[in-house]
Amino acid sequence: MTPELLASIFGTLLSLLMSYVPGFATWYNPLSSQAKRLVMLGLLAAIAAAAAGIACAGFGSAIGLTLTCDETGLYTLITSFLAALATNQATYLITSSGRAKG
Repeated sequence: MTPELLASIFGTLLSLLMSYVPGFATWYNPLSSQAKRLVMLGLLAAIAAAAAGIACAGFGSAIGLTLTCDETGLYTLITSFLAALATNQATYLITSSGRAKG
């Protein structure tokens, strides 16, 4: 499984979690559309930063993270982040069409 595919799956799951899981959904759904996008951007950026931190600290291989702390790893991190962001927003647009918009 490529890092981009894994990030895309995670972006989809994060969108579904925030939209439908009680506790998360009751906090997230009343937000404005712009606030929802910013929350998702922030969460995905924090996860990407954590992955980079783990890789650069040398702990990545211990948990199966194939991300490296070099130029290639940075490119992989950026493309994975963009894939997660794209699938996250697409999932939200598809799954929120039947609900009231905020």
